[in-house]
Amino acid sequence: MGAIDDAFHGLRDIIASGELASGQRFPPEAVLCERLQVSRGPLREAVRMLGALGVIESRHGSGTYVSALEPANIIGALRLTVDLVPLEGLLEFIEIRRVLESYATSQAASRMTDDAARELDDILTRVERGEGDDAFDLDAAFHEKITSLAGNDALTELLRVFRSRTRLYQIFDLPSGTEMKAESDRSHREILDALIARDPAAAATAAASHVVQTEHWLREHRPAPLPRILHSA
Repeated sequence: MGAIDDAFHGLRDIIASGELASGQRFPPEAVLCERLQVSRGPLREAVRMLGALGVIESRHGSGTYVSALEPANIIGALRLTVDLVPLEGLLEFIEIRRVLESYATSQAASRMTDDAARELDDILTRVERGEGDDAFDLDAAFHEKITSLAGNDALTELLRVFRSRTRLYQIFDLPSGTEMKAESDRSHREILDALIARDPAAAATAAASHVVQTEHWLREHRPAPLPRILHSA
C-alpha cells in the first residue's frame, strides 16, 4: 500500500501546486513513474483513485487530464465515503447541515421570486397529498430548489450529499411516521411562508428548526438504514 500512497499523494501534490492545472494533460506514465519513484501498477491505481474523486478524467484515445476541478463535483465525490458513515456519525453531519440549511435558506429569502414561490408551493402541495412514488424525492426537490436560490453550487452539492445519506433512514415508515410526516409538512410550510415574506431571519430559523426535527427523530427512534441498492431500485 505504501507505493500506492506515494503515487496518490505525489499526483495530488502536483495538481494542488498548480504544476498540472485544470484541463491539462498528464505527462507520460514513464515520466511520472520516474518522478514519483513508483512502478506503473501503483501509479495506475492512484490515477483510478483520483478519478473516483473527480480530480482527473480519462479521455479515450487522448490520455489522462486534470478535471475542471469544479467545487461542486469534488464535493459530490464525498458521497463515496459519507454513505459509509453510521448513524452516530450522521448525527454529527446533521448538526453541520442545520447551520448550512439555515444559511442557505436565509440567502434564498433575499433572492426569492414569485416563480420560485409557486414552484415550491406546488412541490409542498404534492408532498402534503402524498403524491408520487417517493415522498423523499419531493422533499429533496423542495430543499434543493431553496439551496439553488442561494446561488452557491458547492453549498448545494454538500447539502445534497448529507441529505442523500439521511434519506436512507426512512423515518416516515416507522409506526409514528404519519404524525412525524404531518409535523414535517407543517415545518416545510413555515419555511415557505418565511421565504414568501422575503424574511431571511425567519427563513433561517424555520430551516434550522426543520433540521432539528429530523435530528431529534433519528436520535429517538434510531432506525436502521435502507441498503443503497434497495433504495435505488
